[in-house]
Amino acid sequence: MAEGTESSENTAVTRDPYAVLGVSRSASLAEIREAYWRQVRFHSMGSEPGLRLQELREAYEILTDPSRRAAFDSPVDGEPAAAPPMAPVVEPAQVDAERRRQSRNPLDRMTAGLPRPWRIAIDWIVTIAGAILIVLGIKAWVINPYRIPSSSMEPTLHCARPGAGCEARLSDRVLANRFIYHFRSPRRGEIIVFNTPTAAAEAACNASGTFVKRLIGLPGDTITYKQNVLYANGRVIKEPYIKRGRQGGRQGTWQVPRGDYFFMGDNRKESCDSRAWGPVPRKNIIGEVFMTYWPPNRISFHAIVLGPWWLGLVFLVPLRRRKRRRVR
Repeated sequence: MAEGTESSENTAVTRDPYAVLGVSRSASLAEIREAYWRQVRFHSMGSEPGLRLQELREAYEILTDPSRRAAFDSPVDGEPAAAPPMAPVVEPAQVDAERRRQSRNPLDRMTAGLPRPWRIAIDWIVTIAGAILIVLGIKAWVINPYRIPSSSMEPTLHCARPGAGCEARLSDRVLANRFIYHFRSPRRGEIIVFNTPTAAAEAACNASGTFVKRLIGLPGDTITYKQNVLYANGRVIKEPYIKRGRQGGRQGTWQVPRGDYFFMGDNRKESCDSRAWGPVPRKNIIGEVFMTYWPPNRISFHAIVLGPWWLGLVFLVPLRRRKRRRVR
């Protein structure tokens, strides 16, 4: 065999590592590393990524090793030198494991050594479990939905026919704010979800549990309902939410103990409320009903949010504009 020739069996035929990674010959180490991981992420989604990942790994090791990169870049007789011998075959699982070890996701680092099907299954389990915990947390501490089953709050909140006194085809579904009363006390006129005093409610109404009523009496109040007119501490309470034909029911005077609250339904003649089973302790209050979200034609807000500061913001700008015009 002539000098300077080699057997074709011993010739290492390799692709240009720069072309494999898609970078220029002047690329920095950071650019090479970024290009490598970008290619790995892309080709790891294939059905048989083994050969391509091996090629990417070999090109990456050449270009990140200063001596091997210099040897590849040095010209021999006007031509680029052949690449040094390639590194041992790297399995795709090893490449994927290294990528996961470098990930910021702690779950990826914890499952880096597991087979791919196991990692996918664990990812799904953690995702579903996290979503369930978030929903349960929201229901327990933030917002919870409720359905209106009876006519005690008609026509403010509808129940479904053919229930007695119900006006709608579908029952209203409402949202209750469960955290608002951690920051302030309940206010007169708010619609509130609460748990009834079980024994008293069972005796008076043959029903107990979670009720939705309007807050009428605050701790220490004297509540009088006489001739369908409501009084709190001797002062008449205007009730625009009570519609004609819904007044009536039990009349009388009640003293609200300290720490308790007095509730009545908007459908007075059909409501079994604090007039029958007494006041409700503060600990039994769940939250304020602030919105009806179903059915769509009944979407509305019920929270009492209008206060002096809010009205001031509404009228502040128009008043200022009027004053300026007068000055001119």
